[in-house]
Amino acid sequence: MNPKRPNLLWYCTDQQRFDTIRALGNEFVRTPVLDQLVSEGTAFTHAYCQSPICTPSRSSFMTGLYPSRLHNTRNGNDTFPEDPQLISKLLADAGYDCGLVGKFHLVSAGRRTEPRLDDGFSFWKHSHAPRDDWPEGHDYAEWVREKGGDLDALRNHPDRVPREFHQTTWATDRSIEFIQQEREGPWMLNVNIYDPHPPFIPPKSYADEFKAEDMPGPHFQPSDLDQQARLADVDFQDQVRTPEEHEAKQKQALYYAMIALIDDEFGRLLKALEASGQRENTVIIFTSDHGETLGDHGLMYKGCRFYEGLVRVPLIFSWPGQFKENLRSEGLVELLDMSATLLELGGVDLPQSFQGRSLLPVLRGQQDPAHFRESVRCEYFDALDPHFTGGTGSYGTMYRDERHKLVVYHGKGQGELYDLDEDPWEHNNLWDNPDAQGLRNELLYKSFDAHVLLTTDVGSRRIAPM
Repeated sequence: MNPKRPNLLWYCTDQQRFDTIRALGNEFVRTPVLDQLVSEGTAFTHAYCQSPICTPSRSSFMTGLYPSRLHNTRNGNDTFPEDPQLISKLLADAGYDCGLVGKFHLVSAGRRTEPRLDDGFSFWKHSHAPRDDWPEGHDYAEWVREKGGDLDALRNHPDRVPREFHQTTWATDRSIEFIQQEREGPWMLNVNIYDPHPPFIPPKSYADEFKAEDMPGPHFQPSDLDQQARLADVDFQDQVRTPEEHEAKQKQALYYAMIALIDDEFGRLLKALEASGQRENTVIIFTSDHGETLGDHGLMYKGCRFYEGLVRVPLIFSWPGQFKENLRSEGLVELLDMSATLLELGGVDLPQSFQGRSLLPVLRGQQDPAHFRESVRCEYFDALDPHFTGGTGSYGTMYRDERHKLVVYHGKGQGELYDLDEDPWEHNNLWDNPDAQGLRNELLYKSFDAHVLLTTDVGSRRIAPM
């Protein structure tokens, strides 16, 4: 066992947009802890998930494979593929003591408690969502009962769920419990909180801090309504509405209130880590599984779309004295790359099939932070139950290079093409623009090549010429 291997504190929120950190440009949020983490570490400002939906995204970064390559593209799936191994299992086999707190969601948790996989976690404090309607129960609901609360009643409480009973608070308590355990070797803790996932019910004290009238509102233009009308039969969780009809500013205020709670509780965890004397040998990673439309383009929540607010996520690394400090890396990266980085830090050889690339050269100042990948990819393959969304079952792919984004809604005869230098919030769809047809065709070829080369499973390794 290599005693120099660092501990890994991996904090993953649920449905948090990339533009929710004050130090990275959002003056309407309150994130002093994350701001400090940005100043102490490296923030990847163009990090993309591999699917805009929970299960395929989480499955992807837990295995280092694109969802379609893994054959796990849906929410609500019955089983998980037997191969490959999860990165938590690989780290555990390499001598890490691995813990999970919160959500996992690699298979369905609908009408059942999510079954355990061969996941490598010795410490398992599971809570899929802040509800108490699973037959076998879950650790968060039990924690609330131990504190004298009733989770179902608290969800309808005038103060919403007070901070002392909140799932994010529970996650901090259980995480502190894990990091304070005595052990000889390194540890990896994967913290998966439910916030800022809908239904947008922060504690009242936090909700009162953010006023709808003070919010900037979503990225919306009236032309967005026409664009979404053309995509009406492509799956999405909510109907297209104007910001006023969505009450988008009110939801934005509640969303930012949850971000503030996350920041406070994340800060409490980091203080406990510092007090334990382990900070200097602990890599901190902060990220999210995917984003949230939050009223952008007339949309709320998530589905088969690939707008920046939905597919671009926060990704911050910090390791005192080892990683670059106060660095904003603008190069394109994928959450798969986070997975590869964790394995390299843990001294684990990447599996042959692994599709992520380690970020360590950027983190250590050995590579230009402005350029990492030539392109990134995201996919949606029948990810949400069409009976739930009101759709027909949709398939979509995104190919994004350093300037342009191409989206294809397969089988629908529809697509989107944006020049992100000129149109960063994607209001001017060039898909049908006669002047952009050459560019569209070029990107279609590149997107098709990426799909074939990155998602085709060619089977076992070759051992002979015939």
